[in-house]
Amino acid sequence: MNATAALPLAIFAVTYLGLALGKLPIVRVDRCGVALIGAVAMVVSGTLTQREAIDSIDFHTLALLLGMMIIVANLRLSGIFGWLAQRIFGRAHSGLQLLATTIALSGILAAFFVNDVICLVLAPIVVEVAAEAGLSAVPLLLGLATASNVGSAATITGNPQNMIVAGFAHLGYINFLTHLAPGAVAGLVIDFAIIAWIYRRTLRGHRRPASPPHGEPVIELQWTAAAKAVVITVGALVCFALGFPTGLVALSAAALMLLVQNIRPDLVYAQVDWTMLLMFAGLFVVVRGAAQTGFQKDLIHGVGVQRLTHPAVLAATVTALSNLVSNVPAVLLFRPLFPLLGNSQRVALLIAAVSTYAGNLTLLGSIANLIVVENARRRGVMIGFQEHLLAGIPITVLTIAIAVALAR
Repeated sequence: MNATAALPLAIFAVTYLGLALGKLPIVRVDRCGVALIGAVAMVVSGTLTQREAIDSIDFHTLALLLGMMIIVANLRLSGIFGWLAQRIFGRAHSGLQLLATTIALSGILAAFFVNDVICLVLAPIVVEVAAEAGLSAVPLLLGLATASNVGSAATITGNPQNMIVAGFAHLGYINFLTHLAPGAVAGLVIDFAIIAWIYRRTLRGHRRPASPPHGEPVIELQWTAAAKAVVITVGALVCFALGFPTGLVALSAAALMLLVQNIRPDLVYAQVDWTMLLMFAGLFVVVRGAAQTGFQKDLIHGVGVQRLTHPAVLAATVTALSNLVSNVPAVLLFRPLFPLLGNSQRVALLIAAVSTYAGNLTLLGSIANLIVVENARRRGVMIGFQEHLLAGIPITVLTIAIAVALAR
């Protein structure tokens, strides 16, 4: 490594260390700040020009993510998610049916909408439903978190890492869905079987709620707003399926919702995760700066293309990185490596699937897990690290094994 490459690689290493730790030592900086500081350092150090830094940002992916956040915010504010959840949960007659309903509903919704938001909407409802049924909320909440991760692997719009992979691998919506949906469906079945077995005694309850959950009022559906949101969302999904640019479609649908909905815009904007968008933009720049050094060629040469593209080796690598620095930063590491790995669709799909399933391994593996745990804690339900691990390990191992088998 020459002196020219030392500085950008040091910036890259410190940035990813900050992402792994969740902050930088001594100073009060979060992951978003770490990514922003790293991006600025790449430009100030002369590694990238301002033009190169701007060009390195994948605005298509950011547009898709922003558009989906606005779409989901409108659906949520119209009450459609909560209204649908309360009515579906009300049909469950037993603990096992409640678990199956939780996993199916969260998995299906997460497949088409960003999984973190689905967890945010459903977690409080699940806690209240479990209380009314006289059951522990823990297995249902674990089902919610793990199923939202598994289900989100099915489509491009399920989670941010899928959007990134689809962007650099140029994968179409239907192509992505066709290849990964079968594994996601099998994963949801595995998810149910494992949690049902672990909590088989806890889920023996057979009480059916006779009224809406106590303390959680009946969610009133704003019919006009919900109808508009659903029509526009379905139109966007059809356009995705027809092959129109996903980023442009998502932003167009978001813009149309802002135009026709009678929902206060500030309430919509409040649900957009602006820090996530900024973090992604910063990471695009940091990874591009590191790629300027040619480190990826040395890495591929040292490991060997054939070895790294072997499904089992690639899956193990992605799983380790996803649990070290989180799945989105891990996926971004493969962006400059992808051309050297042959621009293979098989490789891209495996990276997307494994980085998503790996989020179930530990409590800290995905934002969806943390959202569920925090919502549960506020309502007096505690889910420990070891408790999550007990279900997370077999679910992660088996779902990744399916992804590897389908990639062969």
